[in-house]
Amino acid sequence: MRNEGFRGVHSAGTAPGGVRGGHDGGMAGLEGIEQPRGQDRAAAARWSPAVEDERGLQALELFGNPADAEVSLPSRPESAATARRLAQVVVLRHWGLGPKLAEDAVLLVSELVGNAVRHTGARVFGLRMKHRRGWIRVEVRDPSRGLPCLMPVAETDLSGRGLFLVDKLADRWGVDLLPRGKTTWYEMRVTDR
Repeated sequence: MRNEGFRGVHSAGTAPGGVRGGHDGGMAGLEGIEQPRGQDRAAAARWSPAVEDERGLQALELFGNPADAEVSLPSRPESAATARRLAQVVVLRHWGLGPKLAEDAVLLVSELVGNAVRHTGARVFGLRMKHRRGWIRVEVRDPSRGLPCLMPVAETDLSGRGLFLVDKLADRWGVDLLPRGKTTWYEMRVTDR
């Protein structure tokens, strides 16, 4: 059941006016963990999808492949790292897509998972990834029917940037209300190979 009234809008031109900068370099699920400072901060906080992560393959074995079927993950902050690893392995290894697309997909899956963990009160959430010609789609399903809200962000905000990033980097995003919960999703065009 698709609820078209709650679909996200295309990212072009939808950013709140006056917002400078962008993501603060942190990843959802890592709040409260000290982040590197200075020049090392950008390199250390950035996910490195070009280097395949052995822990990603382990996560694939442990939880399953979200490209084959929905994968259930516990609703804990550390699940953001698991979802990032799964997304990286699927995009790079299984679909053979480029590192830039993988980097963006990893960041955005982390933001959707962070929202599901922080705001839904669920014990578990589902992760699903789909690839069709020219597009990838990532879905996070949770049992809450509470809708996420795209809020304006300021350069000094320490949190609340998740959907802002999704809106800026994804080509499309939205929410599908389900009889018992919702699926928050984003889609990105595949332009690199």
